[in-house]
Amino acid sequence: MSRTPGRAGDGTGPMSTDIVSEAFQALLGNDPGRIAAVFTEDAEWLSPPGNATAVALDAPHHMVGREAIARFFTEDLPRLFTRDVGAVVHGSHTDGRRATVEATVTATLPDGSHYANEYCFVFELRDGLIHRVREHTDTARGHRLVFGGLPR
Repeated sequence: MSRTPGRAGDGTGPMSTDIVSEAFQALLGNDPGRIAAVFTEDAEWLSPPGNATAVALDAPHHMVGREAIARFFTEDLPRLFTRDVGAVVHGSHTDGRRATVEATVTATLPDGSHYANEYCFVFELRDGLIHRVREHTDTARGHRLVFGGLPR
């Protein structure tokens, strides 16, 4: 991740890349306390409406609050991504207030098939923590991988 000069902890410098890296490790680690620790209390996670993950899990595409985000990643998501969950980061950039990460997310689905989809995450930072995540992904590919076809 690129680093931008600034004061650590004010959301304008190296701390911003550290918190995003920590977030990826926390999300993959399935530890609700560690996940909650990288988000503001009123954090939001916005995914595309009708995305395969939300549809398969009957979960919202817009989560509000660090506890809701932590619960989704530790309780809901493991029902769909049953094992071998990983993310390969291909590139990232930060200006201190926002960090953008391009990654391939992989996992094994309940039927044993392999999931691999491209994502772009835009992290908005506040007070040294993540305040908002906007998730962009190939929703048609996600539906093919999860359901074997395109969304209706």
